[in-house]
Amino acid sequence: MELLASQEDMSQDEALRFLRKMEQSDQLGSFEAAYQTVKYLRQKISDSQWGKAREALDLVKEQSARLLKGQRESSVGNMIRRVMKIIKDEHFSSGKEKTDERDTQESLQKLLLADDDEEEYNQPKENLKESVIDSMCELLSELETSAEIVCANSLEHIQNNEVIMTLGNSRLVEQFFKTAVNKKRKFQVIIVESFPNYRGHELAKALTEADIKTTVVSDAAVFAMMSRCNKVIIGTNSVMADGGLKASSGTHTLALAAKHYSVPLIVLAPMYKLTPQYLSSYDQDKFNQTISPHHVLPYNSGEIINRVSVSCPLYDYVPPDLVSTYATNIGGYAPPYIYRLLADLYHPDDYNLKQELNS
Repeated sequence: MELLASQEDMSQDEALRFLRKMEQSDQLGSFEAAYQTVKYLRQKISDSQWGKAREALDLVKEQSARLLKGQRESSVGNMIRRVMKIIKDEHFSSGKEKTDERDTQESLQKLLLADDDEEEYNQPKENLKESVIDSMCELLSELETSAEIVCANSLEHIQNNEVIMTLGNSRLVEQFFKTAVNKKRKFQVIIVESFPNYRGHELAKALTEADIKTTVVSDAAVFAMMSRCNKVIIGTNSVMADGGLKASSGTHTLALAAKHYSVPLIVLAPMYKLTPQYLSSYDQDKFNQTISPHHVLPYNSGEIINRVSVSCPLYDYVPPDLVSTYATNIGGYAPPYIYRLLADLYHPDDYNLKQELNS
């Protein structure tokens, strides 16, 4: 995946263009949204005058309210949480020589004295601003290399002469397959076309141009074709807190078929897609997004068009028991381990970001 921007500071015009794109959430992919969010917040933190962690956190909250307005891309909220955790961690470690033992003691102390954090964050720390900016630069570097690292491990998941099924058109999955081919792996890919937007055809074209043997099948043929497959490799929009997925519509059916035939389901998921959110079955409007159903039920369908209400959701929820492995930029993990990754990436107080921003 090509880098969408350098780590140079944002100009005012670039910041305004980014904010306009954020208001139109369909114009940004998850990677670009995550990368530009961190870059934008770093610029604001760098340009502002502050010397205490509380002042930096308030600044991030102020900017985040604008970034999240009308935004459905979960990677934006994830990066806001990462930045807030960076500020808190650097506050506690500022001016101290880090050791594993001391980090453990500090973590325990923060758990025991959580109620005193608000007062603690108002204490000035030497070189805090420089430490926060340096850590945010490291986060940008992590984002830049995340796709490359995931794809570098493609040979661990793809063996010669395997038949692999995928769905839709994920740029990360495309790069993953191309990396394996460039390393002399020979395999076949079966692509589910993903009706009604037919994004599977876009991926099929890209893989065919890379000399990968590709077959496109309809969504209805998933169960019939699964018995021929050695594994399923897919991308995802988000990895939920319970280890489940928010992925393209049709993924749940694909996962159920894989489970029936005991075919491993591997999900390519860089860490910026990991969210502490859960699926709320009663609040589908926040979890999902619907598009026009005219491909499913054309407007010229006659009298029936006035008698039915048709919903065409963009995403499926896939429960964790249907997922075999998450291939991330920091290694492979089973769904039950997701809770530990959440603890490493985000501060518990920031899990409910809306509540934290309003506090």
